Formats: sequence, C-alpha cells, structure tokens
Amino acid sequence: MTEDARIVRLADYRPPAWRIVRTELAFDLDLDDTVVAARLELTPGESYAPGAPLRLDGEELALLDIAVDGQPLPPARYALDGESLTVHGLVGPCVLETRARIHPARNTRLEGLYASRGLLITQCEAEGFRRITWFLDRPDVMSAWRVTLRADRARFPVLLANGNPVERGTLDDGRHYAVWENPHATPCYLFALVAGRLEGIHRDLVTAEGRAVRLAVWAAPEDIGRCGFALDAIERALRWDEQRFGRTYDLDVFNIVAVQDFTMGAMENKGLNIFNARYILADPDTATDADYLAVESVIGHEYFHNWSGNRVTLRDWFQLALKEGLTVFRDQEFTADLHSRAVKRIEDVRLLRGRQFAEDAGALAHPVRPVQYREINNFYTLTVYEKGAEIVRMLHTLLGEETFRAGMDRYFADNDGRAATVEDFLAAHAAVSGRDLAQFARWYAQAGTPQLRIDDEYDAMRGRYTLRIRQHTPPTPGQPDKQALLIPLRFALYGPDGEPVAAAAEGDAVVRDDLIELTADVHEIHFDGLPAKPLPAFNQGFAAPVRLDYAYTPAQLGRLARIERDAFNRWEALQRLATGVMLRTFADPRAAQAALSDALGDLLDDDAADPAFVAECLALPDFDTLADQVPQIDVDALLAAREELLDLLAEDHADRLERRYHALADLAAGGLDGPAMAARTLRNACLGWLARLDPHEALAQRQFDTATVMTDRLGALRCLVRFDAPGKDAALAAFRERYRHDPLVTDKWLTLVAARPQPEAVEDVRALLASDWWTPTNPNRVRAILGSFARMNPVAFHRADGAGYALLAAQLPGLDAINPQVAARLLGSFESWQRLAGPRRALAHDTLRGLDGKLTSRDCADLLARLLA
Repeated sequence: MTEDARIVRLADYRPPAWRIVRTELAFDLDLDDTVVAARLELTPGESYAPGAPLRLDGEELALLDIAVDGQPLPPARYALDGESLTVHGLVGPCVLETRARIHPARNTRLEGLYASRGLLITQCEAEGFRRITWFLDRPDVMSAWRVTLRADRARFPVLLANGNPVERGTLDDGRHYAVWENPHATPCYLFALVAGRLEGIHRDLVTAEGRAVRLAVWAAPEDIGRCGFALDAIERALRWDEQRFGRTYDLDVFNIVAVQDFTMGAMENKGLNIFNARYILADPDTATDADYLAVESVIGHEYFHNWSGNRVTLRDWFQLALKEGLTVFRDQEFTADLHSRAVKRIEDVRLLRGRQFAEDAGALAHPVRPVQYREINNFYTLTVYEKGAEIVRMLHTLLGEETFRAGMDRYFADNDGRAATVEDFLAAHAAVSGRDLAQFARWYAQAGTPQLRIDDEYDAMRGRYTLRIRQHTPPTPGQPDKQALLIPLRFALYGPDGEPVAAAAEGDAVVRDDLIELTADVHEIHFDGLPAKPLPAFNQGFAAPVRLDYAYTPAQLGRLARIERDAFNRWEALQRLATGVMLRTFADPRAAQAALSDALGDLLDDDAADPAFVAECLALPDFDTLADQVPQIDVDALLAAREELLDLLAEDHADRLERRYHALADLAAGGLDGPAMAARTLRNACLGWLARLDPHEALAQRQFDTATVMTDRLGALRCLVRFDAPGKDAALAAFRERYRHDPLVTDKWLTLVAARPQPEAVEDVRALLASDWWTPTNPNRVRAILGSFARMNPVAFHRADGAGYALLAAQLPGLDAINPQVAARLLGSFESWQRLAGPRRALAHDTLRGLDGKLTSRDCADLLARLLA
C-alpha cells in the first residue's frame, strides 16, 4: 500500500457496508500457540452494495478454517494478504466462521493478545483486535459478544473476559473453561480477556438503581496485598458518577486487572479494565502520595468511560476526543470534588502549559479533531486528552453546572448504544441551552494555542475603565489562517481596598457577571462609575486554554498574589512574576525579584494556608514551561536563569523554609488523609529548596534515613541525587537493594538517575542501558530510563555536544522493532527541535535525518515525517 493510500481522511468517512450484530469467540489459550474460533453474524450495512466483497481486517494471523453458513469456503471465494481477509459472493445476512492461530509469546508490540510473565492479556485500542481474529476493526461496528475461554487449569486458573460470567466447568486433560457474555453492543476495540495465575479481592454493593454488583481487583499473588486502595477507589468512582452525572453501572461484575507489561496507563474494556500495575498497586512503603492520587484518578477515568466511551462510543477515530477529552474532564472533576479543587486545577494547567502548549507550537501540532492521519496511535496526544478536556470545561463554564448536566443527560439519552460524533455532543448541549454552538465547535477544528492581548486605559474624568481584547491563533502545520473562537474569559476588577468592584459593562462582547464571551478578533468593553483605576484579574480558574498578554507590573502581580479571590489566579500571579524574572521581561528586574520573594515569604508565614497550595506556589515554572514562552529556546540561558532564581529565593527564605519543614512534621506523620498528604507535600518542597544550601543537605540525609513512607524516602533521595550530596551513592544503593525485586519501585530510582540534571547523566544512562536493569520489552522500564532522560532532563538531553540526542536516537530503531507505540512516544521528545537556538538545532536536525529509513513502523515513520516536514 502506498503512503498516500494509507492516509485516512475524515471527509472520506462512509458507514460500514456490513454490520456484525453478534460475535461468538472461542479461545484455546496457550502462551505460544493460541487458536481463535470466530463466528460472526453479518448483515448488510448502510453502504452495502450487492455483490461487493466483504473485507475484514487481520494481521499476523494464520488461517486454519473458513466457512459461510456452515459450508467450507473454497479458495476461490476468499483472498488473504498481510492486512486483510476478503470474502467474495456474500449475499444478505449470513454467518462467517473462521479459525486462526496466533502466537502471544512473540507479540512484543503488546497489541492484540500477548503474553506477559505467565499471563495472557489483550490490548485492542485502537486497532489491536485485528491481531486476534479477522473483523471489521472500526469503532462504528458494534456487536453483542459471547466469549468462551479454554485453557490448562494449572497454568491459567483465572479466565476473565468482558461482560458477565455465565458458565464455567471442567474439561478433559486438566483443562477448564469459562463463558462470558457482554449484552451491550460494543466495538471490538473494547474486547478484553485475561488468563493466568491471579488472585483477587472483591466487594459487593448495590447501585443507585438497585443492581447488585461485584467489584473485583486482580493481580499477581505477590501483589494482591497492595490492591486495597484501588478497590476503595472503584467504589468512590462509582458513587461519584451516580451523584454528579447520574450514571449507574450496568453489568453484574466490574473487574480490573493489574499487569506489569502494558503500553498504556489503562484500558476501559467493557466490564474488564486492564491496568498498568503502576496505577493499581499501592502501599505506604512503595507508593508516594502522588502515586495514590494517580491510582484514584486513573481508576476513575477508566470507570467513567463505561458511559463516556463504552455506552456511547465513537463513530470513527477522528472523534477520539469525544471520549477521551470528555472523560479527562470527568476524572479531573472527580479528583477536584474529593480533594483540593485549586490544587487539582493548578496541576492540570501545569501539565497543559508544560507539554500541550509545546505540542500546539511545534511540528506535531494538530487539531483536537484532526482531519486526517496515517497512524491513529500517534493521535493519543495531550492535545486530544488535555486540550480536549479544556474544551469541555469551557462548555461547562459557558452553560453553568445545571445546564451542562442537562446537556450531558441529553447526550447520553440520545446516543446510548450508538457510535457518536462531536456534532452529537454539541447538539445535545445546544438543545438544552438554546445556544448556537457553531462557533464554539471551531475549538475542535483549529490547532494552536490562542493568544489574547489585553490593553486597558482609565479615564479619571468620566470614571470609565476600558478594555481592548484581541485574539489571535498562530499558524500551524496545514492551517495558516485561523478564525476567531468563542472564548469564555473569567475576570474580576479589584479596587484600591483589595475588594472586588462591580460596574456596569457595555461594549461589543457579552459580559455577564464575571464572564466575558469573546467571539471576534477584537473587542472593546467599557466599565463606568469607577472612582479609581481597578486592578484586573483575567482568566480566573484558567477558564480558557489561552496565552494571556497583559502588561502587569511586578507590584500588581505581587498584590494579586495576596488579594485575588480565585486561588488559581493567586498561583498564576506568582508564576507570572517568576517567569518575568527568569526571562528578564520586567523593566526593573530587582523590583520584580523582590516582589516575588516578598509574596512567597508571606505565603510561607501563613500557617492557615493549605500546605499543598503553598507547595504549588513554591514550584516555579519548569524548563518546558519557560521554553514555551520564548520564540527561540536558549537551553543554557533558561536553565541558568531558573537555577539562579531558585538559589536566591532559597537564601532569602532559609529560616522560613526550615520553620515550616519542622512545624509540619507531626501532621505529615499521619496516614493518607488530605491534611497529612498536604503536609508531606510542603515539607518535601521546603526540603528541595533547603537542599540547595550547603549547611542544610544533612536534612535530606536525615529524612532518608528515618523515613517511614515512600513519599518522604523518595523526596529525600531526590534531593541527595539532585544536588550530588556526599551520601548520594550510598542512599541510591540502599534504595536499590531494598526494592530490587519490585519493578515499579525500581523504576523510581532509575528515573532519578536518568533525570539527574547534570551533563554526565548521559553516561549514567548509557551504563543503565548496558546493565541488567534495561528491559526494552517493558514499557514502564523504557519510560523510566529513556522517557525520564528525554522528557525530564533538559540538561543532559540537550547537552551541547549532541550526545543526548545521539543516545536516544541510537535506541529508537531497536525499540521500534519491539513496540512501535513506545518508540514513537520517545521520538516525540524532539517536537520542539525547530525552535532550539544555536548549534543544538542543527544537531537535533541531523539526528532526526539520521533516523530516516531506520524507523520502519507506521507509528515512527509517520511521526518522523511530520517532524522533518
């Protein structure tokens, strides 16, 4: 197939020519040699043309038998190639039966059915099911499912599949079987099975609709003791979705399984969610507080997909944000409702700015709903997930909670059991709100991050305050010209007394309460009756994912950091101050640095403030966020400016930091409740600053030696490694030895070594790649070493001699042959290479050119072509 023929275009969508109304699968399971019998009940679809052949997707399958309506099919009636099975002469409804042989143990791509540490596991999204049997592998073909699993009982005592268990029994020769039925029509990308030696814990409950449901978590026997938190998290997610969105669970069982070898974070297969073990296994000795919150969030995300993705699925893969962006919004709200809404919002925006904005500004920019793709795996991006969630949040902001909830109810009711589109989602909200959302829909179609330029003036004679707001979205690949977007901009005006002021607004934009609706390239808005020029606060709560350009002075930002009613914008004021100091954008740098230091000092002195919020304020913009703010990335200058500011601030506040560190000790010694987690977060933030000061490095060593939980142990070890403390090597060795048999905790120390911000980390990573710790077939291990190096260590990855680029590039061809999805994610680390300043740009370009022809998968070849375009 030519490269042009491989391009899939949204404009070319046609309904399927055939439907598969019922699927019956029977598996004779074995690690090396599995046989799959498939019985497909076919019926003509909307685009059926009499006499047209049936083409089914299938890769790396060996055909054993094929029959139609019980009659073996002669070779003249079908054709096989490496990507499909084509059957000729089908007329009207019929039953196609095939038997295929597959080899799970050889499947290093971890797509389809594969073997992992004695288990058999599936991963079918996006197009993995075609590696199990021949099928119409597209999300708008929805089928009812009956699955029979047969296997050796000793090797595979647990047999799990989608839906409800309906039968089990014993077979000859030490084998057994289990039958599962999924009564809900679902596409094949949601198919799942897991077989092997597992242990489970479970809980029985009754849903809000009165259905009895068994929740269960399965893991390797040695890991089952760390699954209790995950089981609790499932119940919290289930109850939250009942209360917040009115969604109830619809099967008799809900199973999740923890596996060590998994490319993604988790997968929402109907009734059988499969998880990367890092998002299930947790206890205080091996998991940090951040790990616990991630477990809860990811479990929530996958559970919420039962409605936003499963009951209502996708018409085609171009609609991916319809399930992922919506479900990210839902899991963000889940975490915000259970914990700190302000801290959660800050965490989400930090990720968006540090990574998604860069994606929007680089060679890999694409709309939330792209118009074409060569490889769908390459569009599981932060743009689809995180920016997609921001679009849903903007809709929530525009409509309000009550109307938004009514729109969600309408969306689920209208599309239950259907393969839906973005248009269906917006139509439901338009119907209940009475609003025209045509302009809002441009958010899905246009790539790039919008820029808002705001100028103001105050007429003291008239008491009139005027805002002029301009929006502009820069060109992106394939989209040189952009249209104006509907942007909800939350704002507040503060008077000299620090209180919000109310004023009547007039102009050419809709202004209601604290919200301005921007719809044109330029708006002018007037506020009358103000006795003094107000201090404005814009984009409260980060209501819209935009870059905001307003000429705040350092004094104004320092004041906002103290008086803003919106917690996010208090943090934002400090971020702007820090960014301006590091990028030297203020006219008086010393005044700006003093304003930042004073504001942080006030926060550290405020014992009533949420410690987790204070910790977020101490986390200054990272390298990626700073790099996103400049047209040309001068790596050395950005890194030096950040380190210089952090050193100065640590010296300014050494006494305050040490006081808070010790004062929070008792509270931090608690369990997993919110106050204890918040206290540990701030203590470790204080430790990170104090470790910059020579007399205080002993604090980190003492914390490492006495820590009773992973959060404190790892926090201290990070400081020892980060600042190359004398006890670093001994602490690393002790940590490594203590957890050498735990792959997930081993990944933690490998991450610390790979992310050590020193140029010599290149040699450290080379040594790891030559050691027994390097397991290229395990995605978590690859991410711990190479992903941490490329994404978390700008000092070493962007080393001036290009050694960091060369190290990563040398590993990519081998990884591409093993697992193309993992290799492609690593290749994406070069997304901003065109903005690198000086010789690094040429070094990165030459590195990418050197990969041309060496990366053979569609995943990597497509990404490389886009990077070099």
